[in-house]
Parts: sequence; structure tokens; C-alpha cells
Amino acid sequence: MANLFADEGFPLPVVEELRRLGHEVVTTREIGKANQRWPDPEVFAWASSAGRAVLTINRRHFRRFHETQPDHAGLILCTADADFLGQARRIHEAIASVESLKGLRIQIVRPG
Repeated sequence: MANLFADEGFPLPVVEELRRLGHEVVTTREIGKANQRWPDPEVFAWASSAGRAVLTINRRHFRRFHETQPDHAGLILCTADADFLGQARRIHEAIASVESLKGLRIQIVRPG
């Protein structure tokens, strides 16, 4: 399964469901960076160096990183979605079919 990093704004229920589905997900809080307004470039750099794809709803900023720094561990850009279990399943289905997330930008959109 995938090694993922959920940035600070990413919903914890989605993280928990992804873990239940077998993915290894680390959160900002778990690495001691919660509530520190950690700048996006540093989040991106940390995740890349740790070999973890970023899970974020901050699509605009991270999309730019993909365009300017394509050698990363992966980006999963999501729309905000109150259906946390559904969002986790959509993420799981999107990444289950790829061998590696390295350099990929995957977009997960809310249905409808």
C-alpha cells in the first residue's frame, strides 16, 4: 500500500479510513508540526524527502509544486468532501492501481 502524508487541513476521518484500508498515513500532528503554520513549500519538501505522497485539499498551491518540481513522491489533490468514507474509498481506488506514486499528481473530486 501507499506511504502518505496528510497536511494539516486534511480531514482526520479520511486518514483513519485510509489506514483501515492498509495505507501508511502520517499526519502533521504526528511529526510535531501541528498548529505551526508550516509553509506549503516545506510540507512538500518534507513529504518528498520522506518518500510520502502528500494528501491535501490545498490544490492550487500544490499543483504549482508539481509543475515546477516534478521529482516528488506524489501528490493527491482533493476537493473538500463531507463524505469522509467515500473520499477515502475514492483515494484508495485511485492509488491502488498504480505501482508507484512518484512524480504523479492525482486529483480526487467530490462526486456530483
